[in-house]
Amino acid sequence: MIVFVGAGPGAADLITLRGQNYLKEADIIVYAGSLVNRQLLDVRKPGCQVYNSAQMTLEEVLQVLITGEREGKKVVRLHTGDPCLYGAVKEQMDALAKEGISYVVCPGVSSFCGAAAALEAEYTLPGISQSVVITRMAGRTSVPDLESIRSFAAHQATMVIFLSTGMLPELQAELMAGGYEPETPAAIVYKASWPDEKVFRCRVDELAETAEKNQIKKTALIVVGRVLEGTYQRSKLYDPAFTTEFRQGEKESGQNG
Repeated sequence: MIVFVGAGPGAADLITLRGQNYLKEADIIVYAGSLVNRQLLDVRKPGCQVYNSAQMTLEEVLQVLITGEREGKKVVRLHTGDPCLYGAVKEQMDALAKEGISYVVCPGVSSFCGAAAALEAEYTLPGISQSVVITRMAGRTSVPDLESIRSFAAHQATMVIFLSTGMLPELQAELMAGGYEPETPAAIVYKASWPDEKVFRCRVDELAETAEKNQIKKTALIVVGRVLEGTYQRSKLYDPAFTTEFRQGEKESGQNG
């Protein structure tokens, strides 16, 4: 069996216990070297073969996975964050399925969660935003027309934007064209959870300038939305007057008594 493992947002101790155990048992590890912290490989056993997929094609990755599995070896495909986001994992799964090879997925903590921690932010603040849009700019690879930055910006929800640090002038123009005011709070989070993590807060119309000033060109997430302002409504969940399945609201209890 082949295991797809989410490496987490970057810090070596933010991989799941299950994921780390798979790494310890692996005979072969194919990891996304351009984004995965190599310290995660320190737990591998002696003799484990390691391949950096940043230097490989899909066909070369599949050859390693399939050959290893057919030789009875334990194979781990280590993806950054969680494989479900921009991991190009489905094409690997489908290819394995065609070969009759079984696989499982071990989820990981996505970098958008690491960015929220770095910002001390809650993406879904009551009265401000209850939705999170995870997306990216169209670049060398396209984005469906209905999923443009401009169309998503019209919703004024919290946005977390991947793979777009090199296109920040275009990104901030699209965000404002879609409806975000220039003064809307924004942030650039570089290498969330890594030892060299950096956080830069700014406005939407300052994104490109902020990145250029701080020489941020890649490996960063862009967060946009009023959740970065600091104003919000109190959650009803812990409001003394709010009845839940587990407790009676105080005011309602008094009225009924």
